[in-house]
Amino acid sequence: MSKVIVDVSVSLDGFMAGPNVSNEDPMGVRGHRLHQWLFGSRDNDVDSAVAKRVADGIGAVVLGRRTFDVGFDAWEQQTPYPVPTFVVTHRAKSPLPTASGSFIFITDGPAEAVEQARLAAAHKNVAIMGAEITRELIRLRMIDELHVHLNPVLLVEGVRLFDNLGSDHIELDIADCSPSTKVTHLVYRVLK
Repeated sequence: MSKVIVDVSVSLDGFMAGPNVSNEDPMGVRGHRLHQWLFGSRDNDVDSAVAKRVADGIGAVVLGRRTFDVGFDAWEQQTPYPVPTFVVTHRAKSPLPTASGSFIFITDGPAEAVEQARLAAAHKNVAIMGAEITRELIRLRMIDELHVHLNPVLLVEGVRLFDNLGSDHIELDIADCSPSTKVTHLVYRVLK
């Protein structure tokens, strides 16, 4: 059965994007530093192996409308993953095929988007992208694993990944830890 995973690069102080995220600057001021291990030159086997493992394991993606709006200009020709992508939104829209994937708009909420993504992913994983949708699915206890790529930088401000999760604590189990020269790759299982 497929897993629902969050795969995200964060700063040591918990930010997944810098301040002032916009269409012109999808990672916000200073946020680009978080993805150098993935999009820059990979001079080590650890980062390359992690990037390949993540990409090969994704069968569908769920993201929020804001993440879609901010990222679409860059994704129109090359989506992050060439798989069906389900966009949680309040505004209905016809499916949108692109050069390397397709966007399906879901108005019935994140739980429905995850269920449709699971079907589309077959036996591969469903990746969650975007801060708000990640937080909502964590609150709903629908995340199976957190893949956190911890960067040695303090952004000080921006978009925090783990804000406003409610008052119940969430138990995690460390499944993997792979340090490289640029980032520490952590995998946590969410205990149900």
